[in-house]
Amino acid sequence: MGGKNKQRTKGNLRPSNSGRAAELLAKEQGTVPGFIGFGTSQSDLGYVPAIQGAEEIDSLVDSDFRMVLRKLSKKDVTTKLKAMQEFGTMCTERDTEIVKGVLPYWPRIFCKISLDHDRRVREATQQAFEKLILKVKKHLAPYLKSLMGYWLMAQCDTYTPAACAAKDAFEAAFPPSKQPEAIAFCKDEITSVLQDHLIKETPDTLSDPQTVAEEEREAKFYRVVTCSLLALKKLLCLLPDNELDSLEEKFKSLLSQNKFWKYGKHSIPQIRSAYFELVSALCERIPQLMKEEASKVSPSVLLSIDDSDPIVCPALWEAVLYILTTIEDCWLHVNAKKSVFPKLSAVIREGGRGLATVIYPYLLPFISKLPQTITDPKLDFFKNFLTSVVAGLSTERIKTSFSECSAVISAFFECLRFIMQQNLGEEEIEEMLVNDQLIPFIDAVLKDPRLQDGQLFNHLAETLSSWETKANVEKDDKTAHSLDKVLLNFWERLSEICVEKINEPEADVKSVSGVSNLLQVLQKPKSSLKSNKKKVGKVRFTDELPESNKENEKCVSSEGENSEGSELMTEPSLTHNCSDLISPLRKKPLEDLVCKLAMMSFNYVNEQKSEQHLRFLSTLLSSFSSTQVFKMLLGDEKWSIVKAKPLEIARLAQKNPAVRFLYQKLIGWLNEDPRKEAGFLVDILYSALHCCDNNMERKYVLDDLIEGDLKWNSILQVIEKACSSSDKHALVTPWLKGEIVGEKLVTLADHLCNKDLESSVSSESYFSERWALLSLVLSQHIKNDYLIGEVYVERIIVKLHETLSKAKELSEAENNDSSVSFICDVAYNYFSSAKGCLLMPSSEDLLLTLFQLCAQSKEKTHLPDFLICKLKNTWLCGVNLLIHQTGNTYKQSTFLCLSALWLKNQVQSSSLDIKSLQVLLSAVDDLLNTLLESDDTNLLGVYIGSVMPSNSEWEKMRQSLPMQWLHRPLLEGRLSLNYECFKTDFKEQDTKKLPSHLCTSALLSKMILVALKKEIVLENNELEKIIAELLYSLQWYEELDNPPIFLTGFCEMLQKMNITYDNLCGLGNTSGLLQLLFNRSMENGTLWSLIIAKLILSRSVSSDEVKRHYRRKEGFFPLTEGNMHTIQSLCPFLSKEDKKEFIAQCIPPLLAWTKEDLCSTNGGFGHLAIFNSCLQTRSIDDGELLHGILKILISWKKDHEDIFLFSCNLSEVSPEILGVNIEIIRFLSLFLKYCSSPLAESEWDFIMCSMLAWLETTSENHALYSVPLIQLFACVSCGLACELSAFFDSATLDTIGNLPVNLISEWKEFFSQGIHSLLLPLLVTVTESEDTSETSFQNAMLKPMCETLTYIPKDQLLSQKLPSRLVAGQKTNLPEYLQTLLNTLAPLLLYRARPVQIAVYHMLYKLMPELPQYDQDNLKSYGDEEEEPALSPPAALMSLLRTQEDLLENVLGCIPVGQIVTIKPLSEDFCFVLGYLLTWKLILTFFKAASSQLRALYSMYLRKTKSLNKLLYHLFRLMPENPTYAETAIELSNKDPKTFFTEELQLSIRETATLPYHIPHLACSVYHMTLKDLPAMVRLWWNSSEKRVFNIVDRFTSKYVSNVLSFQEISSVQTSTQLFNGMTVKARATTREVMATYTIEDIVIELIIQLPSNYPLGSITVESGKRVGVAVQQWRNWMLQLSTYLTHQNGSIMEGLALWKNNVDKRFEGVEDCMICFSVIHGFNYSLPKKACRTCKKKFHSACLYKWFTSSNKSTCPLCRETFF
Repeated sequence: MGGKNKQRTKGNLRPSNSGRAAELLAKEQGTVPGFIGFGTSQSDLGYVPAIQGAEEIDSLVDSDFRMVLRKLSKKDVTTKLKAMQEFGTMCTERDTEIVKGVLPYWPRIFCKISLDHDRRVREATQQAFEKLILKVKKHLAPYLKSLMGYWLMAQCDTYTPAACAAKDAFEAAFPPSKQPEAIAFCKDEITSVLQDHLIKETPDTLSDPQTVAEEEREAKFYRVVTCSLLALKKLLCLLPDNELDSLEEKFKSLLSQNKFWKYGKHSIPQIRSAYFELVSALCERIPQLMKEEASKVSPSVLLSIDDSDPIVCPALWEAVLYILTTIEDCWLHVNAKKSVFPKLSAVIREGGRGLATVIYPYLLPFISKLPQTITDPKLDFFKNFLTSVVAGLSTERIKTSFSECSAVISAFFECLRFIMQQNLGEEEIEEMLVNDQLIPFIDAVLKDPRLQDGQLFNHLAETLSSWETKANVEKDDKTAHSLDKVLLNFWERLSEICVEKINEPEADVKSVSGVSNLLQVLQKPKSSLKSNKKKVGKVRFTDELPESNKENEKCVSSEGENSEGSELMTEPSLTHNCSDLISPLRKKPLEDLVCKLAMMSFNYVNEQKSEQHLRFLSTLLSSFSSTQVFKMLLGDEKWSIVKAKPLEIARLAQKNPAVRFLYQKLIGWLNEDPRKEAGFLVDILYSALHCCDNNMERKYVLDDLIEGDLKWNSILQVIEKACSSSDKHALVTPWLKGEIVGEKLVTLADHLCNKDLESSVSSESYFSERWALLSLVLSQHIKNDYLIGEVYVERIIVKLHETLSKAKELSEAENNDSSVSFICDVAYNYFSSAKGCLLMPSSEDLLLTLFQLCAQSKEKTHLPDFLICKLKNTWLCGVNLLIHQTGNTYKQSTFLCLSALWLKNQVQSSSLDIKSLQVLLSAVDDLLNTLLESDDTNLLGVYIGSVMPSNSEWEKMRQSLPMQWLHRPLLEGRLSLNYECFKTDFKEQDTKKLPSHLCTSALLSKMILVALKKEIVLENNELEKIIAELLYSLQWYEELDNPPIFLTGFCEMLQKMNITYDNLCGLGNTSGLLQLLFNRSMENGTLWSLIIAKLILSRSVSSDEVKRHYRRKEGFFPLTEGNMHTIQSLCPFLSKEDKKEFIAQCIPPLLAWTKEDLCSTNGGFGHLAIFNSCLQTRSIDDGELLHGILKILISWKKDHEDIFLFSCNLSEVSPEILGVNIEIIRFLSLFLKYCSSPLAESEWDFIMCSMLAWLETTSENHALYSVPLIQLFACVSCGLACELSAFFDSATLDTIGNLPVNLISEWKEFFSQGIHSLLLPLLVTVTESEDTSETSFQNAMLKPMCETLTYIPKDQLLSQKLPSRLVAGQKTNLPEYLQTLLNTLAPLLLYRARPVQIAVYHMLYKLMPELPQYDQDNLKSYGDEEEEPALSPPAALMSLLRTQEDLLENVLGCIPVGQIVTIKPLSEDFCFVLGYLLTWKLILTFFKAASSQLRALYSMYLRKTKSLNKLLYHLFRLMPENPTYAETAIELSNKDPKTFFTEELQLSIRETATLPYHIPHLACSVYHMTLKDLPAMVRLWWNSSEKRVFNIVDRFTSKYVSNVLSFQEISSVQTSTQLFNGMTVKARATTREVMATYTIEDIVIELIIQLPSNYPLGSITVESGKRVGVAVQQWRNWMLQLSTYLTHQNGSIMEGLALWKNNVDKRFEGVEDCMICFSVIHGFNYSLPKKACRTCKKKFHSACLYKWFTSSNKSTCPLCRETFF
């Protein structure tokens, strides 16, 4: 079997299994042995023959079947299971003829495999057999006899699914009527098979001991025996009677075997159970045979009577009863007294050992079958028997199980009645049964309440009823006399034990409740056993017929006898008429007993105030309330009239002892002390009221009591009891509806609601009881009517409403204790129960207040969360009730009208913050969802209409929105303005309050979202208007530069609540909405125009739809602001033809001459603005047209030069003139960008001179940048300068040819110089201001200005005259002008605006290569005097770096290395990180430009300050895990993917799309530079880092950087132009090797340098090639030196080789090695050995000596050990 899916060995075409072995045998011997099972004879067809030697048979069997049948003989379970399933499928699918061919071989296989040890195989076999039967049908007949024995066994399989499958197969073969016939046909074969299994087989004959484990063999054997016994039983049950005789001999031979009888004592319970079942069947079907075997069968069954295995027990007891019934002389073969009864007694005493429900029902049939001879002496026998039963009841198990307890009690009473019936007249036995059994039994049960559940009292009542009935029927008989005597005796004894229980000062609670339960049950006329009996549920599969036989049913318990009781009465206390039905034999003794007990309890209550006895008395009076009892209780006491009692009461009391008892005793008890649970006293009150003659008498009594005698908690209980029982309610209805109760409750409500105002507040329970009372009278309805008068209900609700209205004025702490919580509970109960009652006006007011409290935030209402939750549930319940009322419309409901009005005021008052709005929307959502459930479909539409503001209200709200939104559209040129409109601004104090427009549009959008769930149609285009206003709100927010946090929160809230345009526009009519938007855009322009553009852009509206609205171009002229803005917004979406039409309309007005015309919207300004918008979308490719416009502008300059703002003060300039200038500058920028035809020299002069003049204006007016139009002017003028710089920067030889002759030189010498001399000082000035956010409008001009500055040439930068800025104590070798430039620009890398940082970086980047030469000139001063000489890179950068390191430590310090941090673009952190990385880029650029000697000094400085280590740690927090370009995933996989290491970073100022990648890409770029330029230092850091970091760095570098660097390094060797005298260098890219061959005279040295896979982290290995003429030691030294140089120098391989060659050259020149490092040139600082020892004259490197001295702690010469001076 092993490894189904493994590949076979090549050439091995055959499966290696036993099938192959069988084939080989067949080939060799010519036949196939039939070796299935053990002891198989050769003639049996064991399995399907193989091909050789059996052709004639083989032709019958299909080859596929043959294969499957062969698999069935395998040992492996899975193989057999799959084969059997396959066999079943083939039986279904193949032709009948083919399947019939299998039949001769099937019986053998079936008989073996149906006994298989695996249950799944057995189940599959039976399922397959069924399919076979359905296919071949009657053709199975010849094989039936060989199959049937095993088939019957299979139907008795212990694994139920297998047995079911076998039964299904059997039923498929034979309908029920034919089954006995089929069994009879095969009866002899069946009996033989089953007898063999029972008598002959052993575990070892059934299974092969060599292959099957012992445990498995035994399990199979036990299963086969069990199945065989059950199969025999099945055979007996199915066989027709006439066939039984023929089998008698077979059974005789079976019963003669001792082995058979031993199965009764077998250790396996399943076998014993099957054995007893078979014995029962034998007794039933062949009783004669069993009588013959009585001597064996009787002991076998009766002596097993104590078998307490749950599997065996049912079968055993059935067998016991069969034996007693069938074999009369069974007791001759066993000793009943010594063997059977002791065992039985033991089982019963132990409560049936957990099987009481099985055993006890058999006890009555058992004792009824006992012959008298066995039971003599009767008295002792029955006494012992019943004593054992009672003893069983005291076991713990019986007490805890209801069913077992019931079984025992039931059996006890059945047996008791049977024994009484059999022995009536025998006094001894009668007395024994009552005195010694029944009364002690009742006594025991009274003490233990757990046993009272077993329905003992009902059984007792039933037993008494049966005796009483018999006594009544048989009047004159001796029987009746005996029964009377028994009953008399019983009542005497019962009375004694009841009195004993009650007659104790400290009566036991359990006993007292037992007595009261007993008396209540005995009082009922008939038993209620039947109604209380639990339904016994049995699970049975449909195809499994219950196998119980009639005899069994007969002898099972008579539990149900005589129990047709009435249903349990719901109200025992008031069914007094039932006493008339009670038998006179019971009535008298029972009443006597009750009176005796009542009197005794009453005395205890009077004398000792015993609560226990009082409760008992209450129960008694409830069940037996009559004036006689009350009279007896009062005795001879005289009625003393309490003063001030009305006359009616006095008269009533005189007449009725019950009323007298009430006043004299009960009131005292009720008021004595506030008992926690005084319900039983109220029951006594109802018992007394019951004795009154009519309802008016009761009303008098209760009215009198409520006036003063009864306390509130008693009143509550009286009303509660009335609600819980219709009988009690009927007694008190007139009183409840009366005026006295109503007024009393209204006063109570008033008192409770104002309890906060009282100084003395009583306990919590004091109030909760009273609130419960209010809640009860408001919410309880009986027959759709209030408990109390409706007038009083309304007055109570008014009180509640008044209190709720005051809740807002209290603090949260006060509200915690206030009555709000109670009011909620009361109101909730009122609303939820008022289903049939219409709401009153006062209820609607209450509802509105509840809604308002829920729709306002906690800050306003001061309500704690738990109360808000309660309030919400309450008002929702109320609204639910409101909308389901019939015929209630919007107009009639004050709640709906007032709530709509209140909502409208809330959102328009501008007093909501996000939290308040959220709460409000949430409440409205709940409200509308509830309104949706209304049947009135218009209700919701009308409600929304009521909240909707009018057009003027909307306009007012729109105007109150702050105007900052205009900043971005103006900057981006989407809209043009020529007037100042920025009056409103976010006021400081309103930083949290949302504008009313936002709140209103959000509320209404939320409402329509809910409304449209049901497709409700709104009137007057309300839907479109609401969507338009929401779009206005959203567009306003979207256009803001830096929206305050609370506005961002507002938009997030809308998203969460699904209030988005996409959700809404799907609901509305798009064309209607567009029409509305166009009308508003043409009218007002501004935001409305932008909304149309946004809709088209978001593809929610197609361009065809838009076309319909602007088809008539003339409709847009004459220009108004609205028309102009609409065209500007539509420009990007118009076709070229449409734009040409618009342009054609614009040209003529541009020729207007007057100054006013130029500046007006319908003149030059407006038309030029539209022209610019068209040009911006690159839709004008007509060069002549553009030149024409340019000429018009030049003519404007000639005629109206004062319009052009050249070098002037802008503070007095009108916005109209500013507007037209902005459009002119914008045109010139776009003209340069898109015009391809050459310009004349005069045109260039106009553009360039104007640009410079405008820039001067910009520079001079920087103080006015806060004015939006001036800021815009600054932006566009800098933008024009930028366009020109870009144009000249990218000019090629071809384009220069088309330009005027001197233009380029003029640009370089004059214009470019002019631009930068204006802008660089301006940058310094502007960056001194405080507001530094890049996105703020105040800094808008930074972008174009900084972009222009990136074009500054290096010579102009160096020649800039900036104010001198030097820092005291700053070490520097730079000249003053350079240092000033550095000190001025470097700190701007910290400036928190990206454009400034990038511009400064570009400028400093041009300076960096110039700086190292100044340090080079001063290099001699850093000689060997210092032990470890170090030199700082430019001090301005290093001090900046220190500041940045501190900032980054705050941002990234707490994050572990290797965890990637995503920096949010344009955040403050973004600027810190960007500045830090740019600073490092500059330092690394500086480092690269330095000579190797300087590099050694700089790197030593970096090592000392640990700056590089910090950088590397930060880089591994900033570089992405996968630094590939996002778009390269799509590219072909055969190319190397582009990564941040292979692609150069373009730091653009304008391009913000790639901002999220800026930091990761920049970090990768810095890491790449660090590895390339400082490999040794990175290596040092990497080797000393902790293991986790070490692995992260190694993995990342190997995967993404090493290949790039190795390739660059090898390429630089290949392309190197450096020539060495006497050394040649070659590189091999594929193997990452560099070969250097050094020759001098006859010496040839060849070195191979191998780069590691994690270059440059790993060590570079140096291997030897050829060497000629060099000693081995020297050779090793040189290799070691090269390895050292390559490892420790921060440079390329070529630099390392040059250093090494220099070293070897020096060696040949005669310079001696330093005897510490064995190298001429020092590996780190490249110095020669200069420090000589005075004694031995050897020279050493300074750095080596320093290290030697510090590590050895001596100052002696390493060679001669003399002191070194």
